[in-house]
Amino acid sequence: MTATTHAMTRGMVLLFAFCCGAIVANIYYAQPIIGLIAPDIGLSDTMASFIVSLTQIGYALGLFFLVPLADLLENRRLMIITTVVAIASLLGAAFTDQPNVFLLISLLVGFSSVSVQVLIPLAAHLAPEESRGRVVGGIMGGLLLGILLARPVSSVVADHLGWRAMFMIAAGLMAAISVVLALTVPKRQPDHSASYGQLLGSLWTLLRKQPVLRQRAFYQACMFATFSLFWTAVPLELARNHGLSQSEIAIFALVGAIGAIAAPISGRLADAGHTRIASLLAMLFASLSFLPAFIHPAYSVIGLAVTGVVLDFCVQMNMVLGQRAVYSLDAKSRGRLNALYMTSIFVGGAFGSSVASAVYEHGGWLWIVIVGSAFPLLALVRFLSASQKTVLATA
Repeated sequence: MTATTHAMTRGMVLLFAFCCGAIVANIYYAQPIIGLIAPDIGLSDTMASFIVSLTQIGYALGLFFLVPLADLLENRRLMIITTVVAIASLLGAAFTDQPNVFLLISLLVGFSSVSVQVLIPLAAHLAPEESRGRVVGGIMGGLLLGILLARPVSSVVADHLGWRAMFMIAAGLMAAISVVLALTVPKRQPDHSASYGQLLGSLWTLLRKQPVLRQRAFYQACMFATFSLFWTAVPLELARNHGLSQSEIAIFALVGAIGAIAAPISGRLADAGHTRIASLLAMLFASLSFLPAFIHPAYSVIGLAVTGVVLDFCVQMNMVLGQRAVYSLDAKSRGRLNALYMTSIFVGGAFGSSVASAVYEHGGWLWIVIVGSAFPLLALVRFLSASQKTVLATA
């Protein structure tokens, strides 16, 4: 690998974190305002959540087909190209009136927002081994803050300026980000000599040979399915059964952003060798996070807020712990390892968001609680099983 020498100073970490947060927010702007978008473009209530799930599917496709190129092509150029496509996609979303076209554009918005997953492995390359978890955790904090702040920002903008304004503003922000990437991010030319076809073919080899990758991908796919289920359904619950406006829903979502503090904490825990116990606690408390739904109806909004904060914290902690473990497997394959890890996560997220509307429409919030608790519980069972096998193998 050849790269311009850059120390991962605190300023660089903050810059990478800001860029990651701003780019990944594109995937989540639509989530709290699907109730406004769907009737305006002619989508039914049950189809509304497909706006979110198709964006996440597009992101998963981008992770699988574009992110592996980070092990082949110059990284900065790859990020700038995808960001330019994101600008065009966001402008398309702002101006289209056709439901099918909007759904297709939603897919493209997700597909073109994967440059964050080139930026994070680049930071891991630049960071020394002893502080890699801290650096990745700090940048993931920015990424996760972007995910969490996208919802309240989108709600407020849609409430005051209309939902289309949100996509126009996002396109302008991406234009600014493309300039920042061009001027500040160091070049990195990988020394991988394989063709693109061989690179994609090697993904299966990596998945087959790396049990840690398979395990961490499964855990986080389950966790992210719950995350997407909750945050797609909760705006509907707050609007219909609690009478909250879009601006009030924005405040609710802002409370959930408290969970972003998990990222730097979990990075330090991983560096200190506490990955196993931290992962166990993250999955356990994620499965228990829906219990506040059963408190007295007069305090149910507070209960939902508690669920949001605890769930966000657990999901983000488990994501960073998994990322640290996956990045440690093979330095030369970090782009592809990250692609496989993140693809599985967003497939899980797409599944969670795609069933959210149907689950909520048929069973109300009780069904959301049941389904939402089941996903992290499934991850926890698999985690305990894998841990037991590891103990037996080393005994």
